[in-house]
Amino acid sequence: MGLKDRIAFDRSESLSHSEKNVVGLYRRKLLEEVDLNELATLSNTQRRARLERVVGHILTREGPVLTTTERSSLIRQIVDESLGLGVLEPLINDETITEIMVNGPAEIWIERDGRLEKVNARFTDEHQLYLTIDRIVSAVNRRVDESSPMVDARLPSGERVNVIIPPLALSGPTLTIRRFPRAYSLKELVDNGSLDEPTAELLGSFVRARLNLIVSGGASTGKTTLLNAISEFIPEGERIVTIEDSAELQLRQPHVISLESRPMNVEGKGEVTIRDLVRNSLRMRPDRILVGEVRGAETLDMLQAMNTGHEGSIATLHANSTEDAIVRLGTLASMSDLNVPYEALRDQVNSAIDVIVQLVRGADGKRRVFEVAAVASERRETFRLATVARFDSDPIGADRVVTGRFRHFPLPDPLAHRLMLAGQTLPEDFTKRTDLSRTPEREAS
Repeated sequence: MGLKDRIAFDRSESLSHSEKNVVGLYRRKLLEEVDLNELATLSNTQRRARLERVVGHILTREGPVLTTTERSSLIRQIVDESLGLGVLEPLINDETITEIMVNGPAEIWIERDGRLEKVNARFTDEHQLYLTIDRIVSAVNRRVDESSPMVDARLPSGERVNVIIPPLALSGPTLTIRRFPRAYSLKELVDNGSLDEPTAELLGSFVRARLNLIVSGGASTGKTTLLNAISEFIPEGERIVTIEDSAELQLRQPHVISLESRPMNVEGKGEVTIRDLVRNSLRMRPDRILVGEVRGAETLDMLQAMNTGHEGSIATLHANSTEDAIVRLGTLASMSDLNVPYEALRDQVNSAIDVIVQLVRGADGKRRVFEVAAVASERRETFRLATVARFDSDPIGADRVVTGRFRHFPLPDPLAHRLMLAGQTLPEDFTKRTDLSRTPEREAS
Protein backbone atom coordinates (compact mmCIF):
# COMPACT_ATOMS: atom_id res chain seq x y z
CA MET A 1 0.00 0.00 0.00
CA GLY A 2 1.60 3.28 -1.14
CA LEU A 3 1.40 6.70 0.47
CA LYS A 4 -1.62 7.84 -1.54
CA ASP A 5 -3.50 4.60 -0.94
CA ARG A 6 -2.70 4.67 2.77
CA ILE A 7 -3.91 8.24 3.28
CA ALA A 8 -6.98 7.55 1.17
CA PHE A 9 -7.66 4.55 3.37
CA ASP A 10 -7.42 6.80 6.45
CA ARG A 11 -9.85 9.24 4.85
CA SER A 12 -12.44 6.51 4.50
CA GLU A 13 -12.74 5.98 8.28
CA SER A 14 -16.09 6.84 9.78
CA LEU A 15 -16.31 10.25 11.40
CA SER A 16 -17.52 8.77 14.66
CA HIS A 17 -14.30 6.76 15.00
CA SER A 18 -12.04 9.76 14.21
CA GLU A 19 -13.76 12.02 16.71
CA LYS A 20 -13.09 9.74 19.68
CA ASN A 21 -10.21 12.04 20.66
CA VAL A 22 -8.74 15.38 19.71
CA VAL A 23 -5.88 13.85 17.76
CA GLY A 24 -8.30 11.79 15.68
CA LEU A 25 -10.49 14.82 15.01
CA TYR A 26 -7.67 17.02 13.71
CA ARG A 27 -6.07 14.16 11.85
CA ARG A 28 -9.25 13.90 9.80
CA LYS A 29 -9.27 17.64 9.17
CA LEU A 30 -5.63 17.42 8.09
CA LEU A 31 -6.27 14.59 5.65
CA GLU A 32 -9.16 16.54 4.15
CA GLU A 33 -6.87 19.47 3.30
CA VAL A 34 -3.65 17.86 2.07
CA ASP A 35 -2.85 17.38 -1.61
CA LEU A 36 -2.10 13.67 -2.07
CA ASN A 37 -0.34 14.17 -5.39
CA GLU A 38 1.96 16.77 -3.87
CA LEU A 39 2.78 14.62 -0.84
CA ALA A 40 3.65 11.63 -3.01
CA THR A 41 6.46 13.61 -4.67
CA LEU A 42 8.10 14.69 -1.39
CA SER A 43 10.76 12.97 0.69
CA ASN A 44 9.87 11.72 4.17
CA THR A 45 11.40 14.82 5.80
CA GLN A 46 9.67 17.21 3.40
CA ARG A 47 6.37 15.34 3.77
CA ARG A 48 6.47 15.62 7.56
CA ALA A 49 7.37 19.32 7.43
CA ARG A 50 4.52 19.97 4.99
CA LEU A 51 1.97 18.21 7.21
CA GLU A 52 3.19 20.05 10.30
CA ARG A 53 2.62 23.39 8.53
CA VAL A 54 -0.89 22.39 7.48
CA VAL A 55 -1.77 21.24 11.02
CA GLY A 56 -0.39 24.51 12.41
CA HIS A 57 -2.68 26.50 10.11
CA ILE A 58 -5.69 24.37 11.11
CA LEU A 59 -5.02 24.84 14.83
CA THR A 60 -4.51 28.59 14.36
CA ARG A 61 -7.79 28.85 12.48
CA GLU A 62 -10.06 26.71 14.62
CA GLY A 63 -8.08 24.95 17.32
CA PRO A 64 -8.25 25.28 21.09
CA VAL A 65 -6.13 27.72 23.07
CA LEU A 66 -2.86 25.93 23.88
CA THR A 67 0.54 26.72 25.29
CA THR A 68 3.51 26.53 22.93
CA THR A 69 4.54 23.16 24.38
CA GLU A 70 1.02 21.74 24.16
CA ARG A 71 0.63 23.01 20.60
CA SER A 72 3.94 21.43 19.48
CA SER A 73 3.04 18.14 21.15
CA LEU A 74 -0.42 18.07 19.54
CA ILE A 75 1.00 18.82 16.09
CA ARG A 76 3.52 16.01 16.46
CA GLN A 77 0.85 13.55 17.60
CA ILE A 78 -1.46 14.43 14.72
CA VAL A 79 1.29 14.05 12.12
CA ASP A 80 2.52 10.82 13.71
CA GLU A 81 -1.02 9.47 13.59
CA SER A 82 -1.49 10.54 9.96
CA LEU A 83 1.84 9.53 8.51
CA GLY A 84 3.92 7.64 11.04
CA LEU A 85 3.20 4.95 13.58
CA GLY A 86 1.08 6.98 15.97
CA VAL A 87 1.87 6.39 19.64
CA LEU A 88 4.81 4.19 18.61
CA GLU A 89 6.58 6.97 16.73
CA PRO A 90 8.37 8.50 19.77
CA LEU A 91 9.43 4.99 20.86
CA ILE A 92 10.83 4.19 17.42
CA ASN A 93 12.81 7.44 17.49
CA ASP A 94 14.26 6.74 20.96
CA GLU A 95 17.61 5.05 20.29
CA THR A 96 17.90 3.85 23.89
CA ILE A 97 14.94 1.48 23.32
CA THR A 98 15.93 -1.91 21.88
CA GLU A 99 12.51 -3.58 21.76
CA ILE A 100 8.89 -2.45 21.60
CA MET A 101 6.16 -4.91 22.60
CA VAL A 102 2.49 -4.12 22.00
CA ASN A 103 0.14 -6.52 23.79
CA GLY A 104 -3.17 -5.29 22.45
CA PRO A 105 -4.25 -1.64 22.22
CA ALA A 106 -4.02 -0.83 25.92
CA GLU A 107 -0.61 -2.26 26.84
CA ILE A 108 2.79 -1.22 25.47
CA TRP A 109 6.12 -2.39 26.91
CA ILE A 110 9.68 -1.52 25.97
CA GLU A 111 13.12 -2.90 26.72
CA ARG A 112 15.80 -0.42 27.69
CA ASP A 113 19.24 -1.39 29.06
CA GLY A 114 18.11 -5.00 29.23
CA ARG A 115 15.10 -4.27 31.44
CA LEU A 116 11.40 -4.27 30.62
CA GLU A 117 9.21 -1.33 31.51
CA LYS A 118 5.63 -0.42 30.72
CA VAL A 119 5.12 2.95 29.02
CA ASN A 120 2.32 5.40 29.65
CA ALA A 121 0.88 5.20 26.16
CA ARG A 122 -1.89 3.25 24.47
CA PHE A 123 -3.82 3.04 21.23
CA THR A 124 -7.29 4.53 21.13
CA ASP A 125 -8.78 1.14 20.30
CA GLU A 126 -8.09 -2.07 18.42
CA HIS A 127 -8.95 -0.46 15.09
CA GLN A 128 -6.19 2.11 15.51
CA LEU A 129 -3.70 -0.66 16.34
CA TYR A 130 -4.73 -2.55 13.21
CA LEU A 131 -4.14 0.59 11.13
CA THR A 132 -0.63 0.89 12.56
CA ILE A 133 0.09 -2.78 11.88
CA ASP A 134 -1.16 -2.36 8.32
CA ARG A 135 1.17 0.57 7.76
CA ILE A 136 4.14 -1.43 9.03
CA VAL A 137 3.59 -4.63 7.06
CA SER A 138 2.48 -2.89 3.87
CA ALA A 139 5.86 -1.14 3.79
CA VAL A 140 7.46 -4.55 3.14
CA ASN A 141 4.69 -5.80 0.81
CA ARG A 142 3.16 -8.11 3.38
CA ARG A 143 -0.34 -8.39 4.76
CA VAL A 144 -2.00 -9.59 7.96
CA ASP A 145 -5.51 -11.00 8.08
CA GLU A 146 -7.36 -14.07 9.32
CA SER A 147 -5.97 -16.18 6.47
CA SER A 148 -2.42 -15.02 7.25
CA PRO A 149 -2.42 -14.14 10.97
CA MET A 150 1.37 -14.15 11.46
CA VAL A 151 4.05 -12.01 9.85
CA ASP A 152 7.78 -11.92 10.50
CA ALA A 153 9.54 -9.22 8.49
CA ARG A 154 12.34 -6.70 8.46
CA LEU A 155 11.63 -3.01 7.88
CA PRO A 156 13.67 -1.02 5.33
CA SER A 157 15.18 0.87 8.29
CA GLY A 158 16.45 -2.43 9.75
CA GLU A 159 14.05 -3.19 12.60
CA ARG A 160 12.68 -6.72 12.85
CA VAL A 161 8.90 -6.94 13.18
CA ASN A 162 6.68 -9.78 14.32
CA VAL A 163 2.89 -9.56 14.19
CA ILE A 164 0.36 -12.11 15.36
CA ILE A 165 -3.36 -11.42 15.50
CA PRO A 166 -6.57 -13.21 16.52
CA PRO A 167 -7.66 -15.96 16.34
CA LEU A 168 -4.09 -17.05 17.19
CA ALA A 169 -3.47 -14.21 19.67
CA LEU A 170 -6.23 -14.46 22.26
CA SER A 171 -5.27 -11.18 23.97
CA GLY A 172 -5.66 -9.17 20.76
CA PRO A 173 -3.29 -7.98 18.01
CA THR A 174 0.30 -8.37 19.23
CA LEU A 175 3.17 -6.44 17.69
CA THR A 176 6.87 -6.81 18.52
CA ILE A 177 9.50 -4.50 17.03
CA ARG A 178 13.14 -5.28 17.68
CA ARG A 179 15.76 -2.68 16.89
CA PHE A 180 19.13 -4.14 16.08
CA PRO A 181 21.76 -2.86 18.48
CA ARG A 182 24.62 -0.88 17.06
CA ALA A 183 27.81 -2.75 16.38
CA TYR A 184 30.04 -2.78 19.48
CA SER A 185 33.75 -3.41 19.33
CA LEU A 186 35.23 -5.99 21.67
CA LYS A 187 36.98 -3.18 23.55
CA GLU A 188 33.62 -1.50 24.18
CA LEU A 189 32.22 -4.76 25.53
CA VAL A 190 35.22 -4.97 27.88
CA ASP A 191 34.63 -1.38 29.01
CA ASN A 192 30.95 -2.27 29.63
CA GLY A 193 31.95 -5.21 31.83
CA SER A 194 30.57 -7.87 29.48
CA LEU A 195 33.93 -9.64 29.66
CA ASP A 196 37.45 -8.87 30.86
CA GLU A 197 40.55 -7.99 28.88
CA PRO A 198 42.32 -11.40 29.07
CA THR A 199 39.18 -13.22 27.90
CA ALA A 200 38.76 -10.73 25.05
CA GLU A 201 42.39 -11.31 24.01
CA LEU A 202 41.81 -15.07 24.13
CA LEU A 203 38.71 -14.85 21.91
CA GLY A 204 40.70 -12.75 19.45
CA SER A 205 43.40 -15.44 19.37
CA PHE A 206 40.76 -18.11 18.72
CA VAL A 207 39.40 -16.20 15.72
CA ARG A 208 42.82 -15.42 14.25
CA ALA A 209 43.85 -19.09 14.69
CA ARG A 210 40.75 -20.16 12.69
CA LEU A 211 39.10 -22.14 15.47
CA ASN A 212 35.42 -22.99 15.02
CA LEU A 213 33.29 -21.21 17.62
CA ILE A 214 29.73 -21.53 18.89
CA VAL A 215 28.27 -18.49 20.65
CA SER A 216 25.52 -19.80 22.90
CA GLY A 217 22.96 -18.22 25.19
CA GLY A 218 19.31 -17.64 25.92
CA ALA A 219 17.06 -15.15 24.17
CA SER A 220 18.34 -11.56 24.15
CA THR A 221 21.67 -12.36 25.81
CA GLY A 222 23.78 -10.55 23.19
CA LYS A 223 24.83 -13.46 20.97
CA THR A 224 24.75 -11.48 17.74
CA THR A 225 26.46 -8.52 19.41
CA LEU A 226 29.37 -10.69 20.54
CA LEU A 227 29.59 -12.47 17.19
CA ASN A 228 29.80 -9.11 15.48
CA ALA A 229 32.47 -7.92 17.93
CA ILE A 230 34.80 -10.91 17.62
CA SER A 231 34.47 -10.85 13.83
CA GLU A 232 36.78 -7.82 13.86
CA PHE A 233 39.69 -10.26 14.25
CA ILE A 234 39.00 -11.93 10.89
CA PRO A 235 41.72 -10.81 8.44
CA GLU A 236 40.58 -8.46 5.68
CA GLY A 237 41.87 -10.73 2.92
CA GLU A 238 39.30 -13.46 3.59
CA ARG A 239 35.96 -13.99 1.90
CA ILE A 240 33.20 -14.14 4.53
CA VAL A 241 29.64 -15.33 3.97
CA THR A 242 27.07 -14.40 6.62
CA ILE A 243 23.74 -16.25 6.84
CA GLU A 244 20.87 -14.92 8.96
CA ASP A 245 17.10 -14.87 9.31
CA SER A 246 17.27 -11.09 9.59
CA ALA A 247 20.48 -9.38 8.53
CA GLU A 248 21.89 -7.95 11.76
CA LEU A 249 25.65 -8.46 11.44
CA GLN A 250 27.66 -5.39 10.49
CA LEU A 251 31.10 -6.68 9.56
CA ARG A 252 33.80 -4.16 8.68
CA GLN A 253 35.82 -6.36 6.33
CA PRO A 254 35.73 -5.43 2.62
CA HIS A 255 34.83 -8.91 1.30
CA VAL A 256 31.55 -9.88 2.98
CA ILE A 257 28.57 -11.56 1.32
CA SER A 258 25.36 -11.25 3.38
CA LEU A 259 22.60 -13.81 2.81
CA GLU A 260 19.14 -13.60 4.37
CA SER A 261 16.47 -16.28 4.53
CA ARG A 262 13.00 -15.66 3.14
CA PRO A 263 9.65 -16.85 4.52
CA MET A 264 6.99 -18.32 2.26
CA ASN A 265 4.62 -15.90 0.57
CA VAL A 266 0.85 -15.76 1.02
CA GLU A 267 0.46 -18.62 -1.47
CA GLY A 268 2.75 -20.78 0.68
CA LYS A 269 5.60 -20.69 -1.83
CA GLY A 270 9.01 -19.09 -2.24
CA GLU A 271 10.50 -20.01 1.14
CA VAL A 272 14.30 -20.01 1.37
CA THR A 273 15.58 -21.54 4.61
CA ILE A 274 18.82 -21.15 6.53
CA ARG A 275 19.70 -24.66 5.40
CA ASP A 276 19.25 -23.69 1.76
CA LEU A 277 21.60 -20.76 2.27
CA VAL A 278 24.22 -22.80 4.14
CA ARG A 279 24.28 -25.34 1.31
CA ASN A 280 24.46 -22.61 -1.30
CA SER A 281 27.26 -20.80 0.56
CA LEU A 282 29.51 -23.84 0.11
CA ARG A 283 29.46 -23.14 -3.63
CA MET A 284 30.53 -19.53 -3.11
CA ARG A 285 34.17 -20.24 -2.15
CA PRO A 286 33.91 -18.86 1.41
CA ASP A 287 36.92 -18.73 3.73
CA ARG A 288 34.57 -18.49 6.70
CA ILE A 289 30.86 -18.92 7.21
CA LEU A 290 29.03 -17.01 9.95
CA VAL A 291 25.52 -18.29 10.74
CA GLY A 292 23.26 -16.01 12.76
CA GLU A 293 21.58 -18.98 14.42
CA VAL A 294 21.41 -22.72 13.84
CA ARG A 295 18.13 -24.24 14.94
CA GLY A 296 17.43 -27.25 12.75
CA ALA A 297 18.69 -29.51 9.99
CA GLU A 298 21.15 -26.86 8.79
CA THR A 299 23.27 -27.73 11.83
CA LEU A 300 24.54 -30.87 10.10
CA ASP A 301 25.48 -28.90 6.98
CA MET A 302 27.29 -26.36 9.15
CA LEU A 303 29.23 -29.07 10.99
CA GLN A 304 30.24 -30.66 7.70
CA ALA A 305 31.41 -27.29 6.39
CA MET A 306 33.54 -26.76 9.50
CA ASN A 307 35.05 -30.20 8.96
CA THR A 308 35.80 -29.75 5.28
CA GLY A 309 37.99 -26.71 4.85
CA HIS A 310 35.97 -23.84 6.32
CA GLU A 311 37.81 -23.51 9.63
CA GLY A 312 37.26 -20.33 11.57
CA SER A 313 33.52 -20.40 11.08
CA ILE A 314 31.17 -19.16 13.81
CA ALA A 315 27.52 -19.81 14.60
CA THR A 316 25.13 -18.84 17.38
CA LEU A 317 22.82 -21.21 19.20
CA HIS A 318 20.04 -20.96 21.78
CA ALA A 319 21.08 -22.92 24.89
CA ASN A 320 21.20 -22.32 28.64
CA SER A 321 24.73 -23.63 29.25
CA THR A 322 27.78 -24.89 27.42
CA GLU A 323 26.75 -28.47 28.26
CA ASP A 324 23.30 -27.87 26.81
CA ALA A 325 24.86 -26.27 23.75
CA ILE A 326 27.08 -29.18 22.75
CA VAL A 327 24.35 -31.75 23.36
CA ARG A 328 21.84 -29.63 21.45
CA LEU A 329 24.17 -29.44 18.44
CA GLY A 330 23.98 -33.20 18.13
CA THR A 331 20.21 -33.15 18.57
CA LEU A 332 19.71 -30.47 15.92
CA ALA A 333 22.01 -32.26 13.49
CA SER A 334 19.84 -35.37 13.87
CA MET A 335 16.87 -33.40 12.48
CA SER A 336 18.40 -33.70 9.02
CA ASP A 337 16.59 -35.86 6.47
CA LEU A 338 19.71 -38.01 6.38
CA ASN A 339 19.62 -41.04 8.63
CA VAL A 340 22.97 -40.49 10.38
CA PRO A 341 23.75 -42.65 13.45
CA TYR A 342 24.13 -40.74 16.71
CA GLU A 343 27.74 -41.90 17.08
CA ALA A 344 28.58 -40.37 13.71
CA LEU A 345 26.88 -37.11 14.68
CA ARG A 346 28.87 -37.03 17.92
CA ASP A 347 32.01 -37.55 15.82
CA GLN A 348 31.01 -34.58 13.65
CA VAL A 349 30.45 -32.32 16.67
CA ASN A 350 33.69 -33.36 18.41
CA SER A 351 35.69 -32.81 15.22
CA ALA A 352 34.06 -29.56 14.16
CA ILE A 353 33.58 -27.48 17.31
CA ASP A 354 36.60 -26.12 19.17
CA VAL A 355 35.16 -23.60 21.62
CA ILE A 356 31.76 -22.68 23.06
CA VAL A 357 31.17 -19.17 24.45
CA GLN A 358 28.18 -18.98 26.80
CA LEU A 359 26.37 -15.69 27.41
CA VAL A 360 23.87 -14.79 30.11
CA ARG A 361 21.70 -11.81 30.95
CA GLY A 362 21.88 -11.05 34.66
CA ALA A 363 19.17 -9.89 37.03
CA ASP A 364 20.32 -6.32 36.37
CA GLY A 365 19.70 -6.75 32.62
CA LYS A 366 23.40 -6.72 31.76
CA ARG A 367 24.73 -9.20 29.23
CA ARG A 368 27.96 -11.01 30.11
CA VAL A 369 30.21 -13.79 28.93
CA PHE A 370 29.49 -16.42 31.58
CA GLU A 371 31.83 -19.17 30.39
CA VAL A 372 34.32 -20.01 27.66
CA ALA A 373 34.69 -23.79 27.31
CA ALA A 374 36.95 -25.80 25.05
CA VAL A 375 35.65 -29.04 23.55
CA ALA A 376 38.09 -31.57 25.01
CA SER A 377 36.46 -34.73 23.63
CA GLU A 378 37.63 -36.34 20.40
CA ARG A 379 35.96 -38.52 17.79
CA ARG A 380 33.25 -40.73 19.32
CA GLU A 381 34.12 -39.98 22.91
CA THR A 382 31.43 -38.76 25.26
CA PHE A 383 31.22 -35.00 25.07
CA ARG A 384 33.75 -33.40 27.43
CA LEU A 385 34.19 -29.68 28.06
CA ALA A 386 37.07 -27.84 29.70
CA THR A 387 36.38 -24.41 31.18
CA VAL A 388 39.03 -21.83 30.30
CA ALA A 389 37.20 -18.71 31.54
CA ARG A 390 34.22 -18.21 33.84
CA PHE A 391 32.37 -15.38 35.54
CA ASP A 392 31.79 -16.10 39.23
CA SER A 393 28.99 -13.88 40.48
CA ASP A 394 28.43 -12.70 44.04
CA PRO A 395 25.08 -13.19 45.81
CA ILE A 396 22.58 -10.68 44.43
CA GLY A 397 21.60 -7.91 46.82
CA ALA A 398 18.41 -5.94 47.16
CA ASP A 399 19.53 -3.50 44.43
CA ARG A 400 19.58 -6.43 41.94
CA VAL A 401 23.01 -5.35 40.67
CA VAL A 402 25.22 -8.29 39.65
CA THR A 403 28.84 -8.18 40.76
CA GLY A 404 31.59 -10.77 40.57
CA ARG A 405 34.89 -11.58 38.94
CA PHE A 406 36.24 -13.40 35.92
CA ARG A 407 38.39 -16.47 36.57
CA HIS A 408 40.82 -18.00 34.11
CA PHE A 409 42.17 -21.52 33.69
CA PRO A 410 44.93 -22.99 31.53
CA LEU A 411 43.96 -24.19 28.09
CA PRO A 412 43.92 -27.92 27.30
CA ASP A 413 47.23 -28.92 25.69
CA PRO A 414 45.78 -29.69 22.20
CA LEU A 415 44.11 -26.29 22.04
CA ALA A 416 47.19 -24.45 23.31
CA HIS A 417 49.27 -26.30 20.70
CA ARG A 418 46.96 -25.21 17.87
CA LEU A 419 47.23 -21.61 18.95
CA MET A 420 51.00 -21.88 19.09
CA LEU A 421 51.15 -23.33 15.56
CA ALA A 422 48.97 -20.44 14.38
CA GLY A 423 51.46 -17.95 15.86
CA GLN A 424 49.14 -16.75 18.61
CA THR A 425 50.51 -15.74 22.00
CA LEU A 426 48.31 -16.70 24.93
CA PRO A 427 47.53 -14.19 27.69
CA GLU A 428 49.52 -15.18 30.79
CA ASP A 429 46.30 -15.92 32.74
CA PHE A 430 45.64 -18.95 30.52
CA THR A 431 49.12 -20.49 30.76
CA LYS A 432 49.66 -20.65 34.54
CA ARG A 433 49.41 -24.19 35.87
CA THR A 434 48.89 -24.58 39.59
CA ASP A 435 46.78 -26.94 41.65
CA LEU A 436 44.32 -24.12 42.26
CA SER A 437 43.93 -23.33 38.58
CA ARG A 438 43.53 -26.76 37.02
CA THR A 439 41.23 -26.67 34.07
CA PRO A 440 37.74 -27.73 35.23
CA GLU A 441 36.81 -30.58 32.88
CA ARG A 442 33.52 -32.45 32.93
CA GLU A 443 31.35 -34.61 30.76
CA ALA A 444 28.29 -33.28 28.98
CA SER A 445 25.65 -35.87 28.29
